[in-house]
Amino acid sequence: MRYAYAITSALLLGGTAVTLAVQPSAISAQTAQNEPGAINASAPRMGAPMSFADMVAKLQPAVVNISTKQRITAANTPNPFAGTPFEQFFNNQQGGGGRPREGSSLGSGFLISADGYVVTNNHVIAPGAPNATVESVTVTLADQKEYEARVVGRDAASDLAVLKIEGRNLPFVRFGNSQQARVGDWVIAIGNPFGLGGSVTAGIISAVNRVTGNPGQQAAFDRFIQTDASINRGNSGGPMFDMQGNVIGINSQILSPTGGNVGIGLAIPAEQAKPIVDTLMKGKTPTRGYLGVGLQAIDEDLAAALGVDRNKGELIRSVEPGQPAAAAGIRQGDVVTRVNNQEVTPQNNLSFIVSNTPPGTRIPVEVLRDGRRQTLTVTVGTRPSDEDLAGGFQMDEEGQTGPDAMIKPQENAPAGVTVQPLTPAIARTLGFEASTRGVVVAATDPNSDAATKGLRRGVVIMSVNRTPVTTAADFAAQIAAARRANRPSVLLYVMVPRAPVGTYIAIDID
Repeated sequence: MRYAYAITSALLLGGTAVTLAVQPSAISAQTAQNEPGAINASAPRMGAPMSFADMVAKLQPAVVNISTKQRITAANTPNPFAGTPFEQFFNNQQGGGGRPREGSSLGSGFLISADGYVVTNNHVIAPGAPNATVESVTVTLADQKEYEARVVGRDAASDLAVLKIEGRNLPFVRFGNSQQARVGDWVIAIGNPFGLGGSVTAGIISAVNRVTGNPGQQAAFDRFIQTDASINRGNSGGPMFDMQGNVIGINSQILSPTGGNVGIGLAIPAEQAKPIVDTLMKGKTPTRGYLGVGLQAIDEDLAAALGVDRNKGELIRSVEPGQPAAAAGIRQGDVVTRVNNQEVTPQNNLSFIVSNTPPGTRIPVEVLRDGRRQTLTVTVGTRPSDEDLAGGFQMDEEGQTGPDAMIKPQENAPAGVTVQPLTPAIARTLGFEASTRGVVVAATDPNSDAATKGLRRGVVIMSVNRTPVTTAADFAAQIAAARRANRPSVLLYVMVPRAPVGTYIAIDID
């Protein structure tokens, strides 16, 4: 979870990063606080010195406090007496929506040039509520000088933002090479946890390329440096330094069951952040690669049903018409194993590889289809904005019921699932197009694996082991064929009422 000191004392989740670099542009005579040779580290490279004091004294002036003033507009309260004879008496009390309230947020950042460019997390300067607007952003230096900041650019997907303050001869630091970071290396974090400015913590790198799997985190940016250096609310946007004083990460999130530090802090690696920062400084919007597919991780059940290794590759759940994947011949049900000559794994997933590939690039994509491997060439497109991609919703976890005309459960139903043909009338009742083809689940044995996996009345099964099914006999035949082949499970492609896309699930048939 990514935390920020926010308007309602709520937790703000942050994004991840992609990147760019900033060099001092205004004053050539001035050098960075972490210029090579400027920090006298008495210990060997990557080792811990007897004291961090000399390093901190040099670096701390470039770390800043960032605060915002926000205005929260109260939502209009509907008149409970609307449409009644009493409506006129309560219009004044109910129609105003309440007085606007002031809010604030607090975080950290760091100067990257002598003329006042500042890097921070996007969520530090973002509104803390849907009905809030940011009215001003203030940057406070270590010497307590305050500057009103202008937002130069922001990127919600990577959770990065660049600010500008008007100043000269300001202390600043440079990005380092986070690719050289190793597990066990010492690092220090400087920031403003809970508004306590200039706080310094030290620890080691606990992991590199950490994938959190956070459902709220875009897979393309779910890549962090993990540290046990204490990071708390208000540290967001502050720098993580190595022992040479290089910025190798931007502190952005913590994982915690309580909301406080438990020793799992996450920083956006400099190699991702630097390119995006540079793009934002130029007033441009970062572009990312896009294929136009829906993906599904291959767990143990799906691996068994597909006959592939677990955690090797990703399953294509859907293909968007007219997008690069469809144009290249990628199909629903394909297992993508390699992209651009890189193996697809949970740590190096398809979204991450493609997102970091420049649009317009032609790349090979290796897929496993019906047990045969083939390589397709895809021209990478440009990823649409998050607003354009939004609008879908997840499979409903609550029970969905179908029409009353459904048949009763059968004894000894294949895999514990009773199905019937999906007629146009039933399809419309369930919210599908009348032309949808498949079988609809009428009932499931509550003791079956199918019930455990969420198959319930009203779910439509469109294929079994990638073979379309339109009758109960089709469904039973595919289950029987899998048993004859000694397959412990089958792969189903299902649609749930009111969900925009289908998904694959594997159910045991023994």
